[in-house]
Amino acid sequence: MALFVVYCKDKPGALETRMATRPTHLDYLNGAGVVKAAGPLLDDAGSPIGSMLIVEAEDRAAVQAFVDNDPYTLAGLFESVSIDGWRVGVGSIG
Repeated sequence: MALFVVYCKDKPGALETRMATRPTHLDYLNGAGVVKAAGPLLDDAGSPIGSMLIVEAEDRAAVQAFVDNDPYTLAGLFESVSIDGWRVGVGSIG
């Protein structure tokens, strides 16, 4: 298994979509069994403008499939998504 960082930026003006979809998104993340850490990206005012996840999976294709089925993706929230391999350099991910 490998670790990946998923970095997602919301479309401008999509806060209503984010908030309406948030409960099903959180259920999806919590039930998936692959998310090591996740949370919203914030602007200077503290409003969510995207998401960042650390996911453990077999390969990038598995992460892409996970992201493709995320309720936020299905709702059309994201303007962009990037997936990069990652490893812990300092600290730990439990």
